[in-house]
Amino acid sequence: MLTTTLGRTGLKVSRIGLGLAAIGRPGYINIGHAGDLARDYTVEVMETRAHTLLDAAWAAGVRYFDAARSYGRAEEFLAHWLSARGIDPAEIVVGSKWGYVYTADWRTDAEKHEVKDHSQANLLRQVAESRGLLGDQLDLYQIHSATLESGVLEDPAVLGELARLKNDGLHIGLSLSGPRQAEALRRAMEIRIETGRLFDVVQATWNLLEPSAGPALAEAHSLGLGVIVKEAMANGRLSPRNDDPDFAGRRKTLAAEADRLGTTLDSLALAAALARPWADVVLSGAAAGDHLHSNLAAISVAWDAQADGRLDVIAESPADYWGFRSRLPWN
Repeated sequence: MLTTTLGRTGLKVSRIGLGLAAIGRPGYINIGHAGDLARDYTVEVMETRAHTLLDAAWAAGVRYFDAARSYGRAEEFLAHWLSARGIDPAEIVVGSKWGYVYTADWRTDAEKHEVKDHSQANLLRQVAESRGLLGDQLDLYQIHSATLESGVLEDPAVLGELARLKNDGLHIGLSLSGPRQAEALRRAMEIRIETGRLFDVVQATWNLLEPSAGPALAEAHSLGLGVIVKEAMANGRLSPRNDDPDFAGRRKTLAAEADRLGTTLDSLALAAALARPWADVVLSGAAAGDHLHSNLAAISVAWDAQADGRLDVIAESPADYWGFRSRLPWN
């Protein structure tokens, strides 16, 4: 596993990290998620499954792990694993996020799985919960899905509390979503405190179907922000599981390029993100060991300019991409 430094934070991270969205709660929007969990959603089984996956990631050299308050019991599962394995905080980087409240009550058919709340009161509550579970293992705390529409980047109470947390030793970041990711990031880069920029890290969606945030992420990286790429597989749309007839033509293009580079569809998608010069960490969202190991093979893919040229054609408009994503079923 290759490693790098996350922007100017000084944090040493693996180039591929593990996101815990798919293993901390029964429901998620990844294609085939229910099958990954074998539809067995007892807390004990899910925690055992999570620990097995975390063990596999650790053994393979993964050293960045990403959770959130809204990922069900992800922080709890991660905290128990860190304690049980006796992992030194200096050997690992843990990031988590605040801003969504988990509301599914451990159900896959919930009307609402999570509710956005970017208020100062929720920040205070959720950072206490995250620290209560993760303690000094928590290195990076991020706004979960910061958007211009939510107003979180204009809220002096929230920004002031984030500055206090930064002065207290936490690195501060934000994750982005939606077709206006680049605008939100550029607004975030303008926010300053006495010691410089407030935000140390940005986590954004970038993949072969939705590359629009790339120029803004390159700008952020050039200014010293760490860059984490999420959803590099487009919630499974860039995996072998996507059998949508409307995607057949693009899948054929992807398969031809995967064959040329001697890899699989999923590792091709992650390799595309790893090849961006501004990307520090690319997250795997695997929920099963075989998928994790297939994702990790992206490290050895010899990406080239020819791949970029051949795959540019499959990109969607941001509006189409995010509209499709909003219709993916929780399973």
